[in-house]
Amino acid sequence: SCHVPVLQSGTHPIAALSARDVALYSDLLLHDMGDALADHRADGDASGTEWRTAPLWGIRLVPQFLNGRSFYLHDGRARGFEEAILWHGGEAEGAKQNFMKLSKKDRVAVVTFLENL
Repeated sequence: SCHVPVLQSGTHPIAALSARDVALYSDLLLHDMGDALADHRADGDASGTEWRTAPLWGIRLVPQFLNGRSFYLHDGRARGFEEAILWHGGEAEGAKQNFMKLSKKDRVAVVTFLENL
């Protein structure tokens, strides 16, 4: 529910930028991700357990710019999409649990989808 597929831009004097759908796969909001992911370091408006929802658009390009390596999650600690999902807690605990309940085939389908964003 945090990685919403489409957000709409606000009003802008340049018509081409006003009220446009943007496929960010993010709500751009802060969410409490739980103690397992916490760095316990406040940063701006974020507490030590809160992270801004990272946009997933263009995430398929990450390995191309990191010599084939991938660093995911809010702070880059996950080396793959499944690992990133499994690190989620706090407000995202339900999403993690739902992912874990999927069949192997459906988990692979989710990861494949993410690999193509």
